[in-house]
Amino acid sequence: MIKIEEQRKRSIVKAISWRLTATAATMSIVYMFTGELALIVGVGAIGISSKMALYYGHERLWSQMSWGRG
Repeated sequence: MIKIEEQRKRSIVKAISWRLTATAATMSIVYMFTGELALIVGVGAIGISSKMALYYGHERLWSQMSWGRG
């Protein structure tokens, strides 16, 4: 069986890509409900940094598991 490992660099790029997409969605929703630019900037800044770190850790843990791989 061939073992395929995801490289750390790929995990980082995926985390950044996903976080930008998800943050844009969150900021849009917050703006639709509040109309407050300062609020969406704050929500975006806090969300992007904390959630990217969490996603990266989650992704790295899953890359170590063999469950579900062919």
